Amino acid sequence: MNHGKERPEPGARGSLIGNDRGFSYIALLTVIVIMGISLGAAGKYWSNVSLRDKEQELLFRGDQYRIAIERYHAALPMRPQYPQSIDDLLTDNRTATGKHHLRRRYKDPITNEEFVEIRDPLSRRIIGVRSSSDKAPLKQGDFPEPYKELEGKSKYSEWQFVAAVKQSPLTKVPGRPGTSWADPPR
Repeated sequence: MNHGKERPEPGARGSLIGNDRGFSYIALLTVIVIMGISLGAAGKYWSNVSLRDKEQELLFRGDQYRIAIERYHAALPMRPQYPQSIDDLLTDNRTATGKHHLRRRYKDPITNEEFVEIRDPLSRRIIGVRSSSDKAPLKQGDFPEPYKELEGKSKYSEWQFVAAVKQSPLTKVPGRPGTSWADPPR
């Protein structure tokens, strides 16, 4: 029942099956390209989300160090001093009970390394910590109150978490701002 018309061989020019294969191949390539673009955009989005989480964690951990240093400094009102090491914040051996100003040693969430210690130029004791990362932060504004000075910083290493110790007449130290050798501690 051929009726005089021959069917072309599958895959030959003019066959319906051959044309479908070409269309399917192009459609498959188009789908793969669209999926690649979508996955790339999703990857960038999640990378930014992850970095924002790390920035929040950096603010939290840096603040824990700042508060611990302030507590260490205030623990002995008649003999205020900054810690010599981070271990001093973990266990303050200046007191009989061995106060714990810091729960544990935190790592910098941006670099996953130890924080860089900021030391007082006169006493060489720790007054704060900072990140060692030279990457540009995403967060450029809207910082919490103690960290308004972080606004507009171009690197994480410029985010410094320094103890804000109020100088009273009992804690004045010669050579520090607001004090002099003529005005020794009482």
